[in-house]
Amino acid sequence: MPHLDAAYRFARWLARSPAEADDVVQDAILRAFRGFAALRGGDAKAWLLAIVRNCHSTAVKNDRRRAFVPLPEEHDEQDGHAMIATTADPESASILSDEQRTLDDLLLALSEDYREALVLREIEGMGYREMATVMEVPIGTVMSRLARARAALKRQWLLAERGTRVAP
Repeated sequence: MPHLDAAYRFARWLARSPAEADDVVQDAILRAFRGFAALRGGDAKAWLLAIVRNCHSTAVKNDRRRAFVPLPEEHDEQDGHAMIATTADPESASILSDEQRTLDDLLLALSEDYREALVLREIEGMGYREMATVMEVPIGTVMSRLARARAALKRQWLLAERGTRVAP
């Protein structure tokens, strides 16, 4: 590990890009850890840099073996649909993650009875009878507790939107 910086600098000079250098160093470190028992005395830095050089050579050979295949255009009838991402873009994923974190905090701020009712109904999708069985209360209690839990969650959500801190 003390020679990691030297390995990266060497890989950076050998490789065409920082990403390629990262890959070479990662592969070299893995190989070095696997073969560390074989190192007897000697210069560890030179040994590691030789591994970096060999990993770079292997990567270059592998790149040459790969054939260039152009990506299909979006309007191609056969493969164009494969170019359209089915996952959320990074911005949407970040917003969704923030909202999930806020919801988790808001749920934690509710009483255990309310939290239990909301989780069983809204997250687990249970019916009132199933909830009554799990919670060991009558169906009427389940329904009223769920209504109160939703109202409490709404109040907490509105407070959070106004900037009032909601502690778990």
